Amino acid sequence: MATQIKFGTSGWRAVMAEEFTFANVRRAVGGIARYVVSQKPHGARVIVGRDPRFLGEIFCDMAAEILAGNGITPIVLGEAAPTPAISYAVIRTKADGAINFTASHNPPEYNGIKFSTPDGCPALPEVTKKIEAAITAGDHSGRQASDGWKNSQSNPVKESLDARPEYLKRLGELVDRGAIRKANLRAVFDPMWGAARGYSDALLREMGVQVGTVHDYRDVLFGGHAPEPDDHLLEDLRVKMRETKANIGIATDGDADRFGIVDADGTFLQPNYVIALLFDYLVESRGWKNGVAKSVATTNLINALAKEHGVEIYETPVGFKYIGELIMQDKIAIGGEESAGLSIRHHVPEKDGVLAGLLCCEMVGRRGKSLGEQLKDLFVKVGSYYPRRENFRLTPEVKEKFTEKLKADPREFSGRKVTQVVRTDGLKLVLDDGAWVCYRLSGTEPVVRLYSEARDEQGLEKLSAAAKQWIFE
Repeated sequence: MATQIKFGTSGWRAVMAEEFTFANVRRAVGGIARYVVSQKPHGARVIVGRDPRFLGEIFCDMAAEILAGNGITPIVLGEAAPTPAISYAVIRTKADGAINFTASHNPPEYNGIKFSTPDGCPALPEVTKKIEAAITAGDHSGRQASDGWKNSQSNPVKESLDARPEYLKRLGELVDRGAIRKANLRAVFDPMWGAARGYSDALLREMGVQVGTVHDYRDVLFGGHAPEPDDHLLEDLRVKMRETKANIGIATDGDADRFGIVDADGTFLQPNYVIALLFDYLVESRGWKNGVAKSVATTNLINALAKEHGVEIYETPVGFKYIGELIMQDKIAIGGEESAGLSIRHHVPEKDGVLAGLLCCEMVGRRGKSLGEQLKDLFVKVGSYYPRRENFRLTPEVKEKFTEKLKADPREFSGRKVTQVVRTDGLKLVLDDGAWVCYRLSGTEPVVRLYSEARDEQGLEKLSAAAKQWIFE
């Protein structure tokens, strides 16, 4: 039986040589090709890109062949490129979509495929369902997706593209280059062996920033761990920061759609706080007051700031594609997710870790305060918020029982009154003092994601313990 290929929150991902095989890649790209042709029967052009993972170049060549075989002109990126750079290339070249071979922040044994629609946005569920159906139809047709190139024409059309120059030019327009230049900053950049090598650091150097780098070479094993810019994986960045007396450390994940930010004293600033700080800063520095978006699992510090600034807040399901829609409609100044994804007004409807790092450099330079000091100021302005995210693996029996439990609307939680039940994504319970918990079951593994937030650190510890107990009781 053929592997069922399903596009989740951010594309299809699988372990190489298990499910991410040449045969399954052909099936997936064939399904995408059939979908594109159904939308534009003649003259379609699709960008093909990748992150630096193992066999990426081979997969790109294979995809180009399949697209050409279906009458689609492939536009192949010669080098690994950040996911937001690919998104921008789709918009700028008016392409009919993009196939991006990446598993983002997943461990090195994974690879994946992201598909972007002509607006540069990650494909919404209504699109990915059609792609999945096209894959199934191809399985039943008996026609190999790769039959195309050699049978369609003797000299198939194939274009090439370097996404880097125009994307960097656009980033230079979005940040305040003058403010960064005047600040005389020192920064350290960690691309985590990923697609943003030569992006963030190059642009900052152009703006006069003294930039040190770590992990600035290709390693398909990403140092032996997931290329995720999380606290416990940024020690080399901290060491370099101490050596250079840097004001800020910035990092990006494997495909550079996620960010990691380290303050001057080595403190990792969790993404919830980075999004809140940048929201406050953009309203202050740009005067943008058209709204803010966050996933339902992201800190309510953003809600408090929205009230403070008198702007509308949008709470979306988890998945940046929903925030991307609001960016395209120009309803928001910034949108972000606690999983370290954000983008801003007039930019791509896709997470951009490169932009996030640059904006943080601008914010530190212009305000003349460390990120920690700025966060304290924010707490003084609207009150303190302490969020946390945890994952728990469940046995099939516990998962089945807990799934049933999630269907009910509790009136109390751990002896406290539930004032609001939110089902935007999973189950979110808002308590009488503004604290909240949110449970989301993974669709691909027996894991429950637990998000909790309280107004002080002691309250967070108690809430987190109660929230964990509720899963297993």
